[in-house]
Amino acid sequence: MTDAIIPFYKYKGVTSHDCVDEIRRIFHIKKAGHTGTLDPDVEGVLPICTGKATKIADYISAYPKQYEAEITLGYSTDTEDAGGKITETGKITRPLEEKEIRQAVERFQGRQVQKPPMYSAVKIHGKKLYEYAREGKTVERPGKDIEIFHIQLVPDTLKQEADTVSFRIRVTCSKGTFVRTLAVDIGRKLGFPAHMSDLIRTKSGPFAVEDSYTLDELKKQEAALDKAGFSIEYALAELPRVRVPEDTAERIIHGSVLRKEKGATRSPFVFLYKDKALAVYQHHPEKAGLIKPKTMLRHSL
Repeated sequence: MTDAIIPFYKYKGVTSHDCVDEIRRIFHIKKAGHTGTLDPDVEGVLPICTGKATKIADYISAYPKQYEAEITLGYSTDTEDAGGKITETGKITRPLEEKEIRQAVERFQGRQVQKPPMYSAVKIHGKKLYEYAREGKTVERPGKDIEIFHIQLVPDTLKQEADTVSFRIRVTCSKGTFVRTLAVDIGRKLGFPAHMSDLIRTKSGPFAVEDSYTLDELKKQEAALDKAGFSIEYALAELPRVRVPEDTAERIIHGSVLRKEKGATRSPFVFLYKDKALAVYQHHPEKAGLIKPKTMLRHSL
């Protein structure tokens, strides 16, 4: 199975592209790509697509993500994480109770607008924000709609030091959410400068930590990609599915535009024939009552 998705456990100190290169070397393949960048200082689940599975990387990237993060109160940084330069300090003048922190954390559940940090790859006027930041410039950043599906304080993680207070949270959020910005906002809600001091991605779409392979585990697999990889069908399990008979399947693999009632009410969705994904379809953007291919996955039955 060369067309697969490998849930790789990214370790700290490497880029997401480094991880893709490791997969190429281990399994002797040319075509591979990751499904959502993790910063070098972040560890956790990084699904990597190989072969034809690279066609569905954007769908996996769009799935909700789950993280466990440590937030430290007492100072903030320009990058909003532990690797940046200190920009503000604030003495912890009173003891903090778990109840107060938990209430502050839980206020962030739901839909909201978040402004991307200056040290990020978001583009403004064709230029990445971190490029402006490295030039010492600050530019206006429009807010982006995000959703925090679930957020909680991890019990018994509150640590009070002489100058800082830290605790851990678990959060499930939409694509595009900056957890480090969330950390800063939670600190602000509590009345202190803050930064994200640690981050682990524990789930990406259907792929969880327990599914993931470390680099050493993959090296032991050698060229056995079929043992390490998950199918395209598994990776698309969070999209609506429509099973079709052979005559309709023949039309789908040729990229035909179909009547809307042949598909699902929610777009995009997957057409399957004999449990094999044929294509991802969407409601036609210009012709009411019709559906059209968004991503072709097979060209024969």
